[in-house]
Amino acid sequence: MTIADEPDESRCGDDGELRAVRANDRAATERFVRAHTGWMLAVAQRIVKDTGHAEDVVQNAFASVFKNLNKFEGRSSAKTWIHRITVNEALMVLRNQRRTTTDDVDHLMPVFDENRCRIEDDWGNPETPQAQMERAQTTALVSERIDQLPDKYRIVLVLRDIEELSTSQVAEMLDLSEANVKIRLHRARAALKKMLEPLIRGQEL
Repeated sequence: MTIADEPDESRCGDDGELRAVRANDRAATERFVRAHTGWMLAVAQRIVKDTGHAEDVVQNAFASVFKNLNKFEGRSSAKTWIHRITVNEALMVLRNQRRTTTDDVDHLMPVFDENRCRIEDDWGNPETPQAQMERAQTTALVSERIDQLPDKYRIVLVLRDIEELSTSQVAEMLDLSEANVKIRLHRARAALKKMLEPLIRGQEL
């Protein structure tokens, strides 16, 4: 994986900031770190699911950023470039962890009858979208269910649907074919939907 930045039309006018950091301006470097630490930590936690490991990811990412600062050509925003580095560092940490959990989501896939119609439980009277949004724990519950997916599915879902990376970017980062990424994403979304059906129905998860 290269550190060179990718083309991006969303440049944020951060040339002056980076020039100051490259010049070893201490105050500018401290501002740079403060400006990016929060969102980098959030990205890392979504991938590694552990605060301690996420902090290690951010530390390693900053080390990589400063080491490769002169290679940043400004074809993308600094944040886009740093985001890519942070994701790569998080994936490296995750590969080193390799938890011994199930790698299967077959039990969460939809079930179909002999006519290829989906078999579903009685949905009853689902809550309105507004009522669901008012449930304070909804976001936390969804995050918990995402975390329960096997890593090979969870990571694809996080990178595509939360970090909003392209299929080709995810394929490159995970050393997968784009077709494989699409398959894993489809299965991850289907499994997540299955786990969230009680919430959609207004039932307890």
